Amino acid sequence: MARAIHLAKRGLTTTDPNPRVGCVLVKDGRIIGEGWHLRAGLAHAEVEALNNASEDASGATAYVTLEPCSHHGRTPPCCETLVKAGIKRVIVAMQDPNPKVSGQGFAYLQSAGISVINGVLEADAQALNRGFIMRMTQHRPFVRSKLAMSLDGRTAMASGESQWITSAEARADVHRLRSESSAILTGINTVLADDPALTARIDKEVVQPVRVVLDSALKMPANAKMVSLPGRSLILTCSQNKARLETLQKAGFEIYGLPEKNNRLDLPEVMKFLAEQEINEVLVEAGAVLNGTLLAENLVDEWVIFIAPCILGDQGRGLFALPGLQKLADKKQMKFQQIRQIGKDLKLTLINR
Repeated sequence: MARAIHLAKRGLTTTDPNPRVGCVLVKDGRIIGEGWHLRAGLAHAEVEALNNASEDASGATAYVTLEPCSHHGRTPPCCETLVKAGIKRVIVAMQDPNPKVSGQGFAYLQSAGISVINGVLEADAQALNRGFIMRMTQHRPFVRSKLAMSLDGRTAMASGESQWITSAEARADVHRLRSESSAILTGINTVLADDPALTARIDKEVVQPVRVVLDSALKMPANAKMVSLPGRSLILTCSQNKARLETLQKAGFEIYGLPEKNNRLDLPEVMKFLAEQEINEVLVEAGAVLNGTLLAENLVDEWVIFIAPCILGDQGRGLFALPGLQKLADKKQMKFQQIRQIGKDLKLTLINR
């Protein structure tokens, strides 16, 4: 199963909106076939493993990181394929969290006389598909926010100048985070200040994340860099300005109107909408205002903060805008999950407490 999970990770940057799945076939104590799901619409891991088998798979055991599917989607049901191949036992890491199919794969296999064992290395399999699980069970994506700051907690100079606080190694790690994300979310102020591309630039195959900009008043420049790049560029707004909407649509943006709260986009509704767009994992790359609101509304599941060994001074910009905090008792508490050095910087991974 550890090998199957390792194989599943080969689809980290390509499987959206599908989960990452690996499969290993074992017969007479020997691995006879391996496979993983590469991309939506292509063969699932079980089919790939059977296609790659070095001998007849009849009587073999299949180790799969996710319950085999029993429904017709972009591809035929894997359960039927396993039964036809003569597989005698299926060992699974975790049940499919999709309520429409959860448990049905197990039932189909068992009805065909196949022995099924579930829960082997379950936590490892769940970590691999946190976003898919959250979308299926909570109807929102897994949200990670990336920030970079100096030792004195500043993200930019007072003028807004911020390129580059962190090292080339840290920036390469950010591109890895982007590549494993379904979408990159930012605010219009970041776009106006930096005109970012919001693309994943890595040396491997990648499905580019959807670019999502929160733009309540439709201030997006029609010639913004991102709209000329491959992939989808979405603007989420609560503006009723039809002229601006038509201009931006003609430029190539997809524009969606969502509910507002206090003259700004309602962020829980934003997350619900992104889940409806089949987005599993969101990487937030934004400024203090949006990150402060996300923190206040407890909408971020994981914080990744890079700390550069430099000082920007007390006039620099901070990480979070949290005007509601007046007393120490109101502080937002976080918990360290991991601390690593990347290049000359520190990378902190935290969750809310």
